[in-house]
Amino acid sequence: MDLNNIKRVYFIGIGGIGMSAIARFFNEKGVHVSGYDRTETALTRQLAEEGMQIHYTDDVQLLDQEAELVVYTPAIPGSHSELIWFRQQGYEVVKRSDVLQEITRNLYAITVGGTHGKTTTSTLIAHILRHTGYGCNAFLGGISANYDRNFWSSNKQVAVIEADEYDRSFLKLHPDVAVLTAIDADHLDIYGTEEEVQEAFIQYTRNIKANGTLVAKRGLHRADELKGDHHIWYHLDDNKADIHATNIQPTEGGYMFDVVQKDWKLANIYLPVGGTHNIENTVAAIAVAHLLGIEDEKIKAAIADFKGIKRRFEYLVKNDYQVYIDDYAHHPEELRALISSARALFPDRKCIVLFQPHLYTRTRDFADGFAESLSLADEVLLLPIYPARELPIEGVHSEMIAKKISKPVQVIQKEDVLAWVKANSAPLFITAGAGDIDQFREPVQEILNGKGIIDNEEVKKDA
Repeated sequence: MDLNNIKRVYFIGIGGIGMSAIARFFNEKGVHVSGYDRTETALTRQLAEEGMQIHYTDDVQLLDQEAELVVYTPAIPGSHSELIWFRQQGYEVVKRSDVLQEITRNLYAITVGGTHGKTTTSTLIAHILRHTGYGCNAFLGGISANYDRNFWSSNKQVAVIEADEYDRSFLKLHPDVAVLTAIDADHLDIYGTEEEVQEAFIQYTRNIKANGTLVAKRGLHRADELKGDHHIWYHLDDNKADIHATNIQPTEGGYMFDVVQKDWKLANIYLPVGGTHNIENTVAAIAVAHLLGIEDEKIKAAIADFKGIKRRFEYLVKNDYQVYIDDYAHHPEELRALISSARALFPDRKCIVLFQPHLYTRTRDFADGFAESLSLADEVLLLPIYPARELPIEGVHSEMIAKKISKPVQVIQKEDVLAWVKANSAPLFITAGAGDIDQFREPVQEILNGKGIIDNEEVKKDA
């Protein structure tokens, strides 16, 4: 696959977060980019505004017959008629991971893998490299709030890549620096067992290039089996790690802290993003930046300017009367980190979580874990399961989680959500999930901002 001479590329599933980054890569190089996706979204509208041709009907009459390369996401079913047509006609049809492997073959690759934390960590690293002038090409799994993009290019022959474990696609990458944030059971519909998940991440570290570095969280399962000629172990606050945070102080919805490494210290770091897990992600990013020789003060300035990632502990409303946080959390550990961090930052506010379970298999496999994490809230609203690529499984539904939650809980339909928000007080409101729960972001934000204005006026009248 020679990417240098390709003039036309067609994407099946172009609106996916990983697919769209690669589509933007080609588009910026002047390649004709077109594709299909199931539904129009804010991201696909952005791609269209950037000049890409996109349609939303699986129809072979609409595809690009002149395409020299066809890229598809593994989330697309094998029965997709456009995918079948291209294969039957003998086109070069590859997964996005194959393209990413080829793009990064000759670059200094910094990859970030893990069952959670990888989007924030990879975006932080890429932001630091961009902000400080070091430079990098970034292929991210989320939309950077600083740049409103999940991809950017640079003349610097360095790439920061979010390494997605779904479908084992991250095993095609061969990093110079590999970050590993977590090895928790997930995607059991793909891997089958937790042991197979762990094996895949061990293989991820085996792919590190000679004289390369593994930057891994201290305390991971089977840590003694992880590879890499050089190791840096990081942690939130474990002083036995090679690098960790200390003197952590919440401030204005973010944190001040120091980072300590042997014979080196970076003091008075300000992270304007909530969530103690994001401090740990920042420690990993700082470890990489320091490894690359970036100056201390430039690192601090970049972190202070970090605005986060859309749908990663994202403040949509934050004032004296109301806090509304939206997050992509769809695994029990991610929910635990999200809810516990929000409660620590706003301890006096009643916390209500609206959660949309993602996938029938994940709900079935982790119902107990979801219930335990959601019970950290004061009240829980559960939407029906978002099926994504799956067909329903008999007996698997949101009630599986609801009956195990120890706090007030109700299963609510999508059409009833906005009426509930209008009728109820939620001083700390969180929406979480990886499905289409993001459709509620703007309308909920508008409702809660309106409530804040009303509350403010009532306070003034009472005064």
